[in-house]
Amino acid sequence: MGLLDNTTNQEYYQGNNYGNYQFTSLSTIIDQFRIGYIGEDKVISKMKRADVAFYAMRAIQELSFDTFKSIKSQEIVLQPTLQMILPHDYVNYTQVSWSDDAGIKHPLYPTYQTSNPFKIKQDEDGEYDFAGITTSLADFNNADFSTNLKAITDWSKTFGAASSSTLAGGVSVNGVTHDQTGVKDFFNRKAGKLTAEIHKEYVSGNNGTTIFGRHYSCWQRIDVTNIDEINISAEGVAPADADGFVGATIRMGISKTKGDVVTNPFKPNNPSSNNLLASTKTQQGQVVGPNFIPHIGNDDGLSNLAYVEWLGGTAQDAGKKSLNNVNVANHTKLFVLITMFVPGDLTLVTDNAKATLTLDNIDLTFEGSDPRLQRDGDSTTWTNFKAVTPRDNINQYDDGTYDLAIGERYGLEPQNAQVNGSFYIDELKGLIHFSSNVANKTVILDYISDGLGTDDEMIVHKFAEEAMYKHIAYAILSSRSNVPEYIVRRFQKEKFAAVRKAKLRLSNIKLEEITQVLRGKSKRIKH
Repeated sequence: MGLLDNTTNQEYYQGNNYGNYQFTSLSTIIDQFRIGYIGEDKVISKMKRADVAFYAMRAIQELSFDTFKSIKSQEIVLQPTLQMILPHDYVNYTQVSWSDDAGIKHPLYPTYQTSNPFKIKQDEDGEYDFAGITTSLADFNNADFSTNLKAITDWSKTFGAASSSTLAGGVSVNGVTHDQTGVKDFFNRKAGKLTAEIHKEYVSGNNGTTIFGRHYSCWQRIDVTNIDEINISAEGVAPADADGFVGATIRMGISKTKGDVVTNPFKPNNPSSNNLLASTKTQQGQVVGPNFIPHIGNDDGLSNLAYVEWLGGTAQDAGKKSLNNVNVANHTKLFVLITMFVPGDLTLVTDNAKATLTLDNIDLTFEGSDPRLQRDGDSTTWTNFKAVTPRDNINQYDDGTYDLAIGERYGLEPQNAQVNGSFYIDELKGLIHFSSNVANKTVILDYISDGLGTDDEMIVHKFAEEAMYKHIAYAILSSRSNVPEYIVRRFQKEKFAAVRKAKLRLSNIKLEEITQVLRGKSKRIKH
């Protein structure tokens, strides 16, 4: 039976899995290897499928690094932070570049003359500072929301959602039409404060139409190793009940888990990001917050949990609130977790009204000293590197200008003889750092993965299918006892030859393309 007998032309051309015939799935590789190599009177007499799967996955990993085509890439607009997060399945890069208005890629080159070292906190005399009697936590950033929330450096957050802006018109609930067209929630820093602007939203399917407000949260991980107790405080404003909004709530505290990304409190089978019993529930196998740690003797009587609360009512609840002596002695990593929401059904809320909740000036302190070296923010090396202004990037391709560095080329290092910009990778933090002339440009990262990220990725190009079989066979035979050495040597040579042949095939060399390139080589080059 042909390989395409189960797929018609119509199914292929009207589908979305184009070009799939050039690949073979890992499952098929394993099945066909067992047919061709395992059994009576074959090289391998007996082996479990799970064992073959292990060696097949190892083969994909090894071949992904230097034989298979690298087809993974990511593109971002580089923000003024000059940092890009490494992809979750990143192993190594093949090229880092930025693209101009014409869509042309300009390669960036790594610099080895700088880095982002650990900046040690020092006192006025230059002595190492291990913290004083009452000191703010060294690794807690953007506590006053002076800059937008950035997961790389400080706060991770749930995202604001368009309410009914996608609806063509109003929504009818119990015979009453509600006009919410164009209304959109907001959750981020605004005017120097963490701000949630909450509107009512409609969702159908949960016993009719439910009207609710989004539940938002943000969080930042803190290191409390060698710290026994911490004190927390912040300044919040929960608005008074108005326009149908009742009980606007802000909570800020210390949680064992990060916040919940689910913002719909009525979403089936998912807890609200503000359900205090959320620690007993799971979302996609993960315990979700808030999971505030215990704190016996909470002054406000808030369920004996380590958080402070602003609760709107007949009047707004505003001002600075504190919680002292929170016991963190049994923890090393915790989260400062903030949640903002208006609970319950918002049917009575006035159309297009909003409830605005704000939080500012969070303070986390502890008493005593920390025996570890303290980090004092970003290193001076990285700060200076991103502050310097390199030569401007050039977007033009043939402007006749060749005198940009008159008298400056003597002794020039070739790796520095370019104006596209530079980068270096902080492997410890998983970030790529760029020079300042790349800011606000479209940055492209082409990278290598190990081919095992998802089931859809575990495929092999048919040019390399034989290399997979030889790779698996050699790995199995070389790890088994009582296999003659000449058999192992034979399959080692066959594996080497098959991998080399696969690499040549996948290089996709075309004679006409080589000929076109060589035509240019016939030009006389004057020295």
